[in-house]
Amino acid sequence: MELIGSIIAVLPVQTGEGRNGTWKKQEYVIEYDQMAQFPKKMMFNLWGDKIDQFNIQQGQNVKVSFDIDCREWNGRWFNDIRAWRVEPAESAQPQYAAPAPYDMPPPPAAPAEPAQNSSFLNAPAGDETDDLPF
Repeated sequence: MELIGSIIAVLPVQTGEGRNGTWKKQEYVIEYDQMAQFPKKMMFNLWGDKIDQFNIQQGQNVKVSFDIDCREWNGRWFNDIRAWRVEPAESAQPQYAAPAPYDMPPPPAAPAEPAQNSSFLNAPAGDETDDLPF
């Protein structure tokens, strides 16, 4: 998946020891759908060498390619949005522009004019030839 937006937060690098050695992770918050009344935000992360490779800065407009995965830890489930490519997007338009809220359907067409030669329009006043019960 991909989206284009502006980096609004660069969180501190996290490190730790795992069964495969030392790991390094950094999280970022991107604001996208900036043309909407309420822009959306998403946090994604980079692992290992990709942190230095992409060198993401706050305020930068980027196009982020990412995968969404879910994992379980201690009986709870967590979503993980992991970026695999980040590139500058200075000239690109933000994706996922929302439609205008509460778009109204077009008004119905005006009713057709009644035919001028209908028999009820041409009937003389007081003509009792209709068979309506009232």
